[in-house]
Amino acid sequence: MSAITKTAASTSFVSTYEEVTRVRIEDPGRFARLAAARKRRTVADTDGTMMIIAADHPARGALGVGSRAQAMASRTELLDRMREALAVPGVDGVLGTADILEDLLVLGALEDKVVFASMNRGGLQGSSWEIEDRFTAYDAASIQASGFDGGKMLTRIDLEDDRTPFILEASANAVTDLARHELIA
Repeated sequence: MSAITKTAASTSFVSTYEEVTRVRIEDPGRFARLAAARKRRTVADTDGTMMIIAADHPARGALGVGSRAQAMASRTELLDRMREALAVPGVDGVLGTADILEDLLVLGALEDKVVFASMNRGGLQGSSWEIEDRFTAYDAASIQASGFDGGKMLTRIDLEDDRTPFILEASANAVTDLARHELIA
């Protein structure tokens, strides 16, 4: 019998990356159950100043930090650093893509945290279409369904690239959709 059961462990956290993988394979619905049961802290619960740790860069191929070109290349090292940072008093929350947020959620690292979901990650770093950073991640409905606090989009403006108006329009539409769902943009 599997170590992951839907009855006994359906809303419990895991402690290893092997267990995270088993949840993804054997009980993917646990992410939604944990999101629904998550103890939340909202922006209103803060003093107006927040420390949010960002973890959405690898999704668009941006792996470097300072002089370390591959600083975020190891998923487990990134998750270890994220968990350590989120445990520090004064760190209010996180910004991430679905895969990272789901892993942090099932590991118990999102309890009592403000969570922002990354919305556009299609503009892969160094690609010819980088400026047109398409919305390939969360949308407002999925952010709301996950019980997260808001969505983030990256909007680059290049006055010499005729694709810039498309990303401006897509970003404006995303802000409007977040507002319709009463979420922070």
